[in-house]
Amino acid sequence: MLLAAEIGKAPATPGCSESDKERKDVEEKNDINIAALVGNEQVNEDTDNGDLTSYVSAFIEKEVGNDLKSLKKLDKLIEQMTENKMQLEEQVLTISSEIPKRIQSALKNAEESKQFLNQFLEQETHLFSSINSHLLTAQPWMEDLGAMINQIEEIERHLAYLKWISQIEELSDNIQQYLMTNNVPEAASTLVSMAELDIKLQESSCTHLLAFTRATVKFWHKILKDKLTSDFEEVLAQLHWPFITPPQAQTAGLSRPASTPEIYSNLETLFCQLLKLQTSDKLLTEPKQLPEKYSLPASPSVILPIQIMLTPLQKRFRYHFRGNRQTNVISKPEWYLAQVLMWIGNHTQFLDEKIQPILDKVGPSVNARLEFSRGLVMLVLEKLAADIPCLLYDDNLFCHLVDEVLLFERELHSVYGYPSTFANCMHILSEDTCFQRWLTVERKFALQKMDSMLSSEAAWISQYKDITDVDEMKVPDCAETFMTLLLVITDRYKNLPAASRKLQFLELQKDLVDDFRIRLTQVMKEETRASLGFRYCAILNAVNYISTVLADWADNVFFLQLQQAALEVFAENNTLSKLQLGQLASMESSVFDDMINLLERLKHDMLTRQVDHVFREVKDAAKLYKKERWLSLPSQAEQAVMSLSSAACPLLLALRDRLLQLEEQLCFSLFTVFWQMLVEKLDVYIYQEVNHPCQSLQRGRGSSAAVRYDTEPVPPVLTLLQETGKLLQTCQRSLYCFESEHWLCPPSERRPAVSLTAASCHRGFKRSWNLQAGSTRC
Repeated sequence: MLLAAEIGKAPATPGCSESDKERKDVEEKNDINIAALVGNEQVNEDTDNGDLTSYVSAFIEKEVGNDLKSLKKLDKLIEQMTENKMQLEEQVLTISSEIPKRIQSALKNAEESKQFLNQFLEQETHLFSSINSHLLTAQPWMEDLGAMINQIEEIERHLAYLKWISQIEELSDNIQQYLMTNNVPEAASTLVSMAELDIKLQESSCTHLLAFTRATVKFWHKILKDKLTSDFEEVLAQLHWPFITPPQAQTAGLSRPASTPEIYSNLETLFCQLLKLQTSDKLLTEPKQLPEKYSLPASPSVILPIQIMLTPLQKRFRYHFRGNRQTNVISKPEWYLAQVLMWIGNHTQFLDEKIQPILDKVGPSVNARLEFSRGLVMLVLEKLAADIPCLLYDDNLFCHLVDEVLLFERELHSVYGYPSTFANCMHILSEDTCFQRWLTVERKFALQKMDSMLSSEAAWISQYKDITDVDEMKVPDCAETFMTLLLVITDRYKNLPAASRKLQFLELQKDLVDDFRIRLTQVMKEETRASLGFRYCAILNAVNYISTVLADWADNVFFLQLQQAALEVFAENNTLSKLQLGQLASMESSVFDDMINLLERLKHDMLTRQVDHVFREVKDAAKLYKKERWLSLPSQAEQAVMSLSSAACPLLLALRDRLLQLEEQLCFSLFTVFWQMLVEKLDVYIYQEVNHPCQSLQRGRGSSAAVRYDTEPVPPVLTLLQETGKLLQTCQRSLYCFESEHWLCPPSERRPAVSLTAASCHRGFKRSWNLQAGSTRC
């Protein structure tokens, strides 16, 4: 060790102080400690790997290396390694001495826990036996106590039962006393309290108590109702109720002697007392209901005073319109419908002026006139429900019944303000069997009407042909009658309560439109050879008119509501694609789009036939003009005055005559489309056939000027048509310019068209051409 220490010492460096030496020794010692710690960790790892020799060699090589001066670190390194060894030994000894103590402590704790657990188990066993013993001892007490509690509860129920009986009997005694003293208002108020008790007991299981209460309420209700009804009817009789005469004849009757104010005072008193019986009347009287198949909306029964006022009218109705009476004729539904409307009208003034103020004072938001009307309408519904099954298989009688019912409904709603939310006749007509029959009859009579309108001698003549301002569309009588038929059908079904029923009628209308379109197509095919004839043009006007009206109806609020209803039905049934549903929802399409598209296609086909017909005639008239001797024509400079080519006259005359004819027979919008289509074909024809580039090279400048001069008369021809009315407006379109060298260049290279104005037409007309209307020569 001493030798190693001596070897590790380095020679002193001249000029170094002692402090420098100490500082260097501290740094070297720290380096050695760090190296030793790192070395220990690496030793552990390498030892585990079984390569200790190579580790020691690597450690010596790293710490000493080839530098002999580093040998001075060996003694410090050895010393540090010795200290580390001692620390490790101490740690091993400490751990080996502490672990047994910890194990012993854990075992001791486990023993103590086991003892505590055993004690708890013993206590639990003792406590369980004590509880069982106590329960056995207390069982007789619990049974006795349970029996006593049950007795107490039963006694309480009996007491409550007796209290209810006592309360009902007390109210019954009070009513009796009030009636003995003729205090009917208090008796009626007490009966209201008794009826409220009855309502509170509805959820009780005491059936006998319920029966007793209901019997008591019924007993006193009948007594009070009979007494008040008798008094009320006497007052009404003094007022000559019901009123059989119209309101105009009642004026003298209503202003009777001095006793009239007293009568009306008694009327108000009795009316209010009868209103108090309304609560008990609802409990005892079940309102008459028609079968569920009619789907009538739920509604409360008519208030009791109005029921009494309706009684004499109900007796009259049943007397006259039921049984074997002469007035009960199944083919005359207008008799009882008119009678009900007359009764409503006769009593409206009295109800509004005398009864409604009473209801307003009492408080309930009830309209006397509507309550009265509702009671009479129920008579009509019962009558219809009984009569309709007998009329289903007689088309004429059934159709007459439907017509009268619709007239009744219209007057009931429009004149008397009967709400559509109340039960009405449309609910009876919406019953499935009746409704399907209605659809069938409606279709049958509509088809018969279509047959008659198309076979009429005036079918293709406009009713307003002599009235210029009215006859703009030049609509034939059959088309106007057909659209009137559709409008009438709409008015007939628009008040149906269910949207599904309205949609079925809408489908009927669309079927009728399609059927009428097919009939027009068949007639049109018969007239194809005379595509410019009067009947053919009338058919075209009819198609255009129907398409226009349907497009207008598509924006109507009623049909927009049907479109929304159809959208919901289609969405539920998944019968349309998402795109179609989106178009319906965004209002991009309408319920009539399919029909409009078919009509527009038919209109375009018919216009195309007419254009082709006129174009063929113009082509035939232009044959001589195509064969004109263009090479012999002098130039424009060599001519003092330009003159119209004689060969062009037949072409222009044919064009003029056909335009005059069609302008008279077609409506303004159709004639505009026709003229635009014809001009496009003429434009291409004149360029390709008359003025082909290879021919224009042979003509020279004289022929070009002649063609230009000859084609300029087209505006004067249009000016001649101005005499018939509207052509200058028609010419506001995309026409090609007729000015210099226009026809000498292809259509794709021409300038944009200019609209023909009155001035341009007038300039062409100033020429000395003999092209007056009706002229046949140039």
